[in-house]
Amino acid sequence: MASNHLYLIDGSGYIFRAYHRLPPLTNRHGVPAGAVYGFTTMLWKLVDALHKEDGPTHLAVILDAASKTFRNDMYDKYKANRPPAPEDLIPQFPLIRHATRAFSVPCIEQAGLEADDIIACYVEAAQAAGWATTIVSSDKDLMQLIRPGVDMLDTMANKRIGRDEVIEKWGVPPEQLGDVLALMGDSVDNVPGVPGIGPKTAAQLIQQYGDVETVLASVGEIKKPKLKQSLIDHADNARLSRELVRLKCDEPLPEPLDDLALKGIPPEPLRAFLEDQGFKSLLLKVGGASDHAVGGAARPASAPVTPAPIEAVDEAPFDAAAYETIVTEDALDRWIAEAFTAGVVAVDTETDNVDCIRAELVGISLSITPGKACYIPVGHGGDGLLSAPPEQLSRALVLEKLKPLLEAPGVLKVGQNIKYDLIMFRRNGVDVTPYDDTMLLSYDLDAGLRGHGMDELSVAHLAHQPIPFKDVCGTGKSQITFDKVPLDRATAYAAEDADVTLRLWRKLKPRLAREGATRVYELVDRPLVPVVAEMERAGIHVDREELARLSAEFASQISILEREIHGLAGSPFTIGSPKQLGEVLFERMGLKGGRKGKSGVYSTDVNEMERLAEDGVEIATKVLDWRQLSKLKSTYTDALQAQINPATGRVHTSFSLAVAQTGRLSSTDPNLQNIPIRSEMGRRIRDAFVAEPGMVLLSADYSQIELRLAAHMADVPQLKAAFAEGADIHSMTAQELFGEVNRDTRARAKTINFSILYGISAFGLAGRLGVDRGEAQAMITRYFDRFPGIRDYISETLAAVRESGHSTTLFGRKTHLPGIRSSKQGERQAAERQAVNAPIQGTSADIIKRAMARMGPALAAAGLGHVRMLLQVHDELVFELPPADVDAASAVIRTVMAGAAEPAVRLSVPLGVEIGTGRSWGAAH
Repeated sequence: MASNHLYLIDGSGYIFRAYHRLPPLTNRHGVPAGAVYGFTTMLWKLVDALHKEDGPTHLAVILDAASKTFRNDMYDKYKANRPPAPEDLIPQFPLIRHATRAFSVPCIEQAGLEADDIIACYVEAAQAAGWATTIVSSDKDLMQLIRPGVDMLDTMANKRIGRDEVIEKWGVPPEQLGDVLALMGDSVDNVPGVPGIGPKTAAQLIQQYGDVETVLASVGEIKKPKLKQSLIDHADNARLSRELVRLKCDEPLPEPLDDLALKGIPPEPLRAFLEDQGFKSLLLKVGGASDHAVGGAARPASAPVTPAPIEAVDEAPFDAAAYETIVTEDALDRWIAEAFTAGVVAVDTETDNVDCIRAELVGISLSITPGKACYIPVGHGGDGLLSAPPEQLSRALVLEKLKPLLEAPGVLKVGQNIKYDLIMFRRNGVDVTPYDDTMLLSYDLDAGLRGHGMDELSVAHLAHQPIPFKDVCGTGKSQITFDKVPLDRATAYAAEDADVTLRLWRKLKPRLAREGATRVYELVDRPLVPVVAEMERAGIHVDREELARLSAEFASQISILEREIHGLAGSPFTIGSPKQLGEVLFERMGLKGGRKGKSGVYSTDVNEMERLAEDGVEIATKVLDWRQLSKLKSTYTDALQAQINPATGRVHTSFSLAVAQTGRLSSTDPNLQNIPIRSEMGRRIRDAFVAEPGMVLLSADYSQIELRLAAHMADVPQLKAAFAEGADIHSMTAQELFGEVNRDTRARAKTINFSILYGISAFGLAGRLGVDRGEAQAMITRYFDRFPGIRDYISETLAAVRESGHSTTLFGRKTHLPGIRSSKQGERQAAERQAVNAPIQGTSADIIKRAMARMGPALAAAGLGHVRMLLQVHDELVFELPPADVDAASAVIRTVMAGAAEPAVRLSVPLGVEIGTGRSWGAAH
């Protein structure tokens, strides 16, 4: 061809049209693939047109990088009405990116810009270079770009769109189409437009006046009263809409025009991609499948999926696995090349410490197909006595070579608890993306059924017991760190971990779409991993001197309490011994109500001690105080001093992503979720968490989020109205239940409000309120009479969970509750209480996770990228920032948290956010 012709494919339009055009299909792994198959077929047709008269010489697929762009800064409701992508389409997005790169075609996306804007920038650049351009799309917004040398191609209708076609359809030429679109608005993108103006009226106005500004300036000439008034009332929206539909065309190109040159279809890596997907008919076009190809063509989702392709591979015995130790550059290069071709690689790191902040990288393992894995030692040092360090590549060289693979957007990295690995790689200058986490896959599929550690998952899904860590490193005083393990044993252990991880991914990932877990995995849990990893790396400063003072003070108070308890008992005894305490209380002192367990020891648990304390038993009150102070001293004021990292001077808690059944995060070393905030002593421990000099801490806390969610989920008009008006919900409940509001009735109402959400019984409520069971039951009955929606929610939820065996949050998170069908009354009742609360508490957890994932980009977009999120404790987020940025950061943080549920879930109640700041965590709360 004599001149260059650039084809720009509107990737999102292609994907959705392919999805809706074809029946549901699955690939050979059982993963939905209809859109992938359709996209691949259409892309192939375009690439094949290279040598045709009007075919492309240059080609690129343009995609949206993320939902938030500069238009959201103009108008925060932009695209807010868009529903989430279909459940079975979400897992196809990364596969479509793989498909594009398999054709050796550039796949371009850029944060902050929509695909339409990137296309506009390329159109301008191509025009300036004298190239012809074809936009492969039927999107009306892109029709604004049509001009001499620029047309559109609707591949579904096999029709080209030029200036005449735009005029025929819209009544105006392309250069005026933006003004028509602005006046008529767009309900899909939530462009407001002017109410009452549709396409026909908009076109007539622009034909007459030329553009939006002239229409608004000439509004006095308009004869129709309603139209005139609407233009007057909504002039600002019209101007805003004009800017929203205007395409940005002056940004730097993500890739130069010349890099988009189309040279045909190289057979590799396309063949590998088609083999992996099982697209047999398309494989024939590249010369057929290779000898190792497996699987069948894409098939209707309703047809039975032959289990052989994935199951047969996964059932290969582990004792036949081929594990390789990588100690040469050639071997490492070979593995990296194979990983690029495979498009999916399991990754695992080995270190010399379980604390990822203190640990040093010892080795990296990779697996690209079940039964084939390698171990790359980088930090083994011998035993320090007799043996010298083994032959191995340098850590710097290995990381330099692995970095392009680990950061490649076209290769999926799979890990088990990949948060740890992300931290290790990030500390070494590598940002791993994209990724999947088998621990989170299991968690989102099977929460409540089992744990989600690798060994347990391997036994459950692969019938294989991995090599125990103790068999490699020993136990107790003889335990060695991994850098002292000989390479043969290290390879057997580490490579097996990567192999198991890959096999688990191939088992678990296809279940996401089939079992409705894609939404919570993709929208809630997976995006959170790097966010939490950065929070762990950041840590929080702790005042060692304040902790030491508190420890000394607690020790003194504990000593005083011990003397008082011994005096009340009549003689010394070990207060921390349940056996001795039980004998003192129920035998020596003769207190009533003692009950022995199966071991023959009296129960002295917290419920028993609180019962005695409520009956006025002084020794029980003092034992409870003694226990609290002892726990605070040992768990926090003493332990925190030892947990200060000597290199950073900060405490780095570890957040657990897959422990709490309802979806909440938990933390360990130290556990910051269990600091008692309602007691003065607990609050004083928070005072020891402080900002660095010149900084402050900011605490942002959801206000009564579980009650708000209950009002929404149970559809309780009184509660929803109260939250909408900003009323005191507990006072409102007190008025409803007791007919008056005072300190006592409000406190009772508060207890009832929260207790009902936990499925409390009359017996339990009686204990909390200090009333008899009959009075408590009367309160529950009165509560349900006043708020029947809550009663209906509880009964309907219990019925649904009894039938399905699991509860579900608004985001689709399932918590399996097998105990709800138990023949044991205690187990069944505990499961019923969980069933009532899990959807509410789980939805609350989902919302704050979404807020956390969105927080970094939102702060960065506001020029506040230096504001660091440090902690999450239930409904609260803690940040560190300069005092001068408090106002600006507070506004961003409040906006993100208040809108975190949307657009996936639209709540009928507002989410309140309370923000405080101070030098310490306690002062900020």
